[in-house]
Amino acid sequence: MAYERVSLQFDNNIAVLKFNHPEVLNAIGQQMLGELTQAVREVANPANGARCLLLTGEGRGFSSGANLADSGSDAMRGAGDGLRSGYHPLLLSIRDLQMPVVTAVNGAAAGVGMSFAMMGDIVCASKQAFFMQAFARIGLIPDGGATFLLPRMIGWSRAIELSLLAERLPAEKAYEWGLVNRLYDDNAALMDGAMGIARQLANGPRSLSLIRKAYWDTWTNAYEQQIDLEARLQNEAGRSSDFREGVAAFLSKRDAKFTGQ
Repeated sequence: MAYERVSLQFDNNIAVLKFNHPEVLNAIGQQMLGELTQAVREVANPANGARCLLLTGEGRGFSSGANLADSGSDAMRGAGDGLRSGYHPLLLSIRDLQMPVVTAVNGAAAGVGMSFAMMGDIVCASKQAFFMQAFARIGLIPDGGATFLLPRMIGWSRAIELSLLAERLPAEKAYEWGLVNRLYDDNAALMDGAMGIARQLANGPRSLSLIRKAYWDTWTNAYEQQIDLEARLQNEAGRSSDFREGVAAFLSKRDAKFTGQ
């Protein structure tokens, strides 16, 4: 599919997906939202061979949130129904990808753009980046899963402070708070570093996708449910070719060559 508001490239087994409307700091309008949805489906298609998704933004920003100037934007009408029909299926499809997700935050990650940044299993950022729960500035509430993810990542008091005051959170402070996993001096170093992490994950075992599932489910499971899930996922991992290769490599004292199977 030809895209205008996003770009999607496959670098061997890494899918590099970019928000691509730099003129508005990659603010998300209806066209971009639709293209993101289609692009994530393409990434999820096993025929394309992706084993890791790297999500970033073109130009100076990651994503500045919803495009309020977009005449078709549901955010202009403050419609929660638009979240249910547009953003929620997309966010759930990212959550359910059978591969790790890396986000590379290269500038502003505001509003729902911050929600997408937090979807990374590994969140990378340059020192030029910042995060902002900007919703209160226009009379809305945080969305895109922000009220679920943010308190779990940085704690309740910090999350509600960011949401009520709608202040910028510089990348260096976000790193101190645990919102960012890896911090880089500039955007060039960011992309090199994020691609290095993505490459490591893309060449990892099948169990990485199962690890993702276990950690996502831990937020809704009781202890008994979680240890049962661990057993079920361990059975699945134990049946994989990658497990057999990992054991053989360990016993032979060599590096494992995983295939994602």
